[in-house]
Amino acid sequence: MKSFPAAKWLWLTVLVLFSDQLTKYLASERLVLHQAVEILPMLNFTLVHNYGAAFSFLSDSSGWQRWFLTIIALVVSVVIAVWMRRLTSGEMMTAAGLALILGGALGNVWDRIQLGYVVDFVDVYYQTWHWPAFNIADSAITIGAVLLIIDTFRNGRTDQS
Repeated sequence: MKSFPAAKWLWLTVLVLFSDQLTKYLASERLVLHQAVEILPMLNFTLVHNYGAAFSFLSDSSGWQRWFLTIIALVVSVVIAVWMRRLTSGEMMTAAGLALILGGALGNVWDRIQLGYVVDFVDVYYQTWHWPAFNIADSAITIGAVLLIIDTFRNGRTDQS
């Protein structure tokens, strides 16, 4: 039986999934839809129901996007799981990045299946300009993608001497 070195990073997937769902539950219970609560200068908590993808892309569609985005996220999750299964023990940054992305993808898929939308609540802004609201899952996906990019550049270096 082949070893699965990246399995030790699945705790990160579970941590992201748990913290994402917990914070979305708390936001849904304690915040009022579209009403900002100032946390810090340039940071609000604002409950938003995102029926689309990143940056609310497709959110004004007729509802077909719910299952389309769910299927895409589930396929990507399977691809990530297979990719993680094939990693060697030395590919720690790749494993961590994939674990973060997997946890984030599953967190948002859970929302889509259970609610029909993704709960977003972190609102970063400057003066009147607001970044689209996001959540822990979105943050994990972003950090995971950055780790994969860094790892690609780090491993893509060649010795020119």
